[in-house]
Amino acid sequence: MMKEEIDPETYEKKYFNHFNPKYYSPKKWAKKAKDARMKYFVITAKHHEGFCLWDTKYTDYKVTNTPYGNDLLRPLIEAFKKEGFGVGIYYSLIDWHHPHFTIDRIHPLRNHPDAEEMNKKRDMSIYQDYLHNQVEELMTEFGKIDELWFDFSYETCEYWSSRRGFVGKGKKDWGSEKLIEMIRSKQPEIIINDRLQIEQDIKTPEQHQPQEPLMKDGKPVVWEACQTFSGSWGYFRDEASWKSPEQLIQMLINTVACDGNLLMNVGPTAKGRFDDRVTAALQEYADWMEMNSDSIYGCGVSKFPAPKNCVYTQNGNKLYLHVFSWPFKHLHVPELAGKIEYAQFLHDGSEILVNEPDPELEGHGHTSVNAKGETVIFNLPVLKPDTIVPVIEIFIKE
Repeated sequence: MMKEEIDPETYEKKYFNHFNPKYYSPKKWAKKAKDARMKYFVITAKHHEGFCLWDTKYTDYKVTNTPYGNDLLRPLIEAFKKEGFGVGIYYSLIDWHHPHFTIDRIHPLRNHPDAEEMNKKRDMSIYQDYLHNQVEELMTEFGKIDELWFDFSYETCEYWSSRRGFVGKGKKDWGSEKLIEMIRSKQPEIIINDRLQIEQDIKTPEQHQPQEPLMKDGKPVVWEACQTFSGSWGYFRDEASWKSPEQLIQMLINTVACDGNLLMNVGPTAKGRFDDRVTAALQEYADWMEMNSDSIYGCGVSKFPAPKNCVYTQNGNKLYLHVFSWPFKHLHVPELAGKIEYAQFLHDGSEILVNEPDPELEGHGHTSVNAKGETVIFNLPVLKPDTIVPVIEIFIKE
């Protein structure tokens, strides 16, 4: 809608009147997510085009008025709750369909010759009331909500703000302070993301993987990386840049190794199904996590430096070494000399033999591979185990 500059009326006539995800099965979606070992989900209740997936009282631009005719949001929340998931709702602060949402840098009508005159008839305070009413509806009509994912403020971002004198939008436009106060009164335990232009509970780097824990004022912050299986958020039939199984698993590991959570996006088809590429990607997570989830759940950053082409996660005295590139027989592991109680492959529990430094062999021309200083050597099988990323579980002496 934005990139092709489709006006809201044309967009509605073309897509709203033909929307019919008749194969939608929230129970199947929840089952696939559970098999992939996900723990919580976030559903897009309304995106920037303003279309609502629930039977809201505040607009007719909603799923119950399409050929499908049914609420999509409620059965999804119920299905995922039944499987034990935490519930998250995404809600777009932006709404290009609403007649009082002023035209700005990213609005589909930004290049309309009468855009400035059209804006004179628009009143953001009316839209703000609409926004608050809908969010309150979401916070009161669907039981306990664990996370609220707003998207997004762009008042100070030059790329999103400057064009033909239009300015971006931020906390004053959304009424963020009152909005947050209302949300927390309705859902006291909720987690709110960082896109209201007021600091909240969780940081959300998008399509970006931090290389270290996120910090503010020298203290770690809670964060969640939102990523996609391919280059697109929604379903894109012709998308060719799907991530490999190795990339998917490594992305999860890297996120946890930096004290973050991974929110992996699934874009279903217009008929309400996951296509084969999504199902295959979810299955990669399911297969790997079945044997290696201990290196993910409850884990975070480690104080130990990892060997080259490897990444650590840690949970208490258990150190998990993820081997991204399989070495030939020997893996040199720094700063663990004298600290290892036991080591094994996580996927099958088979022992990894550890070669500790032997001072008597150093400098004597011994032809075998010897550990030196604080480095130990793991003696690995020549053939890589049949798993995308092998994990070695190391028990550190207490």
